[in-house]
Amino acid sequence: MSQPTAEKGQFVKAMTLTDATMLVAGSMVGSGIFIVSADMSRSLGSPGWLLLAWVLTGVMTLLGALAYGELAAMYPRAGGMYTFLRESMGPLMGFLYGWTLFVVIQTGTIAAVAVGFGKFLGVLLPAVTPERFSWFPKLDIASPGGMVELGLSPQRLVALVTIWVLTWINLRGVKEGKFVQTSLTFIKTAALALLVILALTIGRNADAVAANFGAGQFFAGSPDFTMLFVITFGAALTGSLFSADSWHSVTFAAAEVQNPAKNLPLAMLMGTGLVTGLYILANVGYLSVLPIHGAVDGATTIARGIDHATSDRVATAVMETIFGANGAAIMACAILISTFGCNNGLILSGSRVYYAMAQDGLFFAKAGVLSKNGVPAWALVLQSIWTSALCLTGTYGQLLDYVVFAALLFYALTTIGLFLLRAKRPDVPRPYKAIGYPVLPALYVLLSGGVAVTLLVADKTRAQALSGLVLVLIGVPVYYAWKRSASSGNAA
Repeated sequence: MSQPTAEKGQFVKAMTLTDATMLVAGSMVGSGIFIVSADMSRSLGSPGWLLLAWVLTGVMTLLGALAYGELAAMYPRAGGMYTFLRESMGPLMGFLYGWTLFVVIQTGTIAAVAVGFGKFLGVLLPAVTPERFSWFPKLDIASPGGMVELGLSPQRLVALVTIWVLTWINLRGVKEGKFVQTSLTFIKTAALALLVILALTIGRNADAVAANFGAGQFFAGSPDFTMLFVITFGAALTGSLFSADSWHSVTFAAAEVQNPAKNLPLAMLMGTGLVTGLYILANVGYLSVLPIHGAVDGATTIARGIDHATSDRVATAVMETIFGANGAAIMACAILISTFGCNNGLILSGSRVYYAMAQDGLFFAKAGVLSKNGVPAWALVLQSIWTSALCLTGTYGQLLDYVVFAALLFYALTTIGLFLLRAKRPDVPRPYKAIGYPVLPALYVLLSGGVAVTLLVADKTRAQALSGLVLVLIGVPVYYAWKRSASSGNAA
């Protein structure tokens, strides 16, 4: 069968159902699943609430995928959530999402994952350290999310190289990008599945199982179920929700998916279902090898547990328990593959949103032009430049915290848009209709909106949530300024 080729001014429909599913799964699985359970366990205090948090995250992700499937089938073109919000709530709302995506959601995530790659490469190559080079300008600035540490380090240099390499691969065409994505996603999902199998079989620790699952232990150590704990629980979900984020990235590249009306909803459902199952089983595996609570004496860990895993690297602690010192190296290799593949999917998909914005006159005009390889080359390059700048700030973690609230808000608004489009445009063809409408989409709006509210009121996340909201609102004057510039013919 001949491969699709690029035609001038058109995307190449090169992604099959398998490729689209691997884009969903590959964009979701980065480094989060290997790390965030440590912080979540410290907040939630018991194995039962930790697992319930991951189950709820999986339910929310699947509900979102079911709702977004209808929107993706209605508008199978580049842009994803930008297009859905523009069609349902107008161009301003679409721009606010695209603006926030470029400023921090997509680019900040790429930067965080890239630096995560550098951190785990440091396990194999000790010279790849987080210490900033003395010869490069350094500056420390206090911010609501912590200290901003400007500068260049070996880890950040590695991060920059990975971003440039992956951008170059995707500049060559969607066939090259999807080959890397599909191949690496197969490898890393197999690696995650292997971790689960090892943890549940040869790594199973009778003492840990008794401490976590024994009589009266499953919910032991957690606070009373009060409104304060509900807020704490909602704030703890930030780790698991962002580990499962980017499940909708395939809709950004919808114009390059074959038979999108059928394959987009299926890809989101299968991809999110696969990753959700692996995430829940991975945490059952963690709890089968390590007790949720370790023991510390001052700054020294004297009994390893999930909550006191070194640098929060829970998966590494599990593999070290099973295989000894070699476990850290094995896990580092798996996470390097995972993060590299995750960033490939994020780089591929994010650029398509900026292309759609440019087509509407709301981004740099050149970002809306396809190269001879059928990709938005300028959008890819601009994305890599801004992402590289974020890598140098050291604020990748803080930036992600800032937009947790904003991201959840846009998820809820996009799903509300599903209801608006049913009312405003009942005659538009809907090859796929959201399962369980209106109950399941409404439940997703309530859950995502509810978690967003808890982030606004929780002490741990309030400053970051408000900062994320400010970033979104800054987009309002930017939108009107860009419209005036575009109408004057000055957008470059």
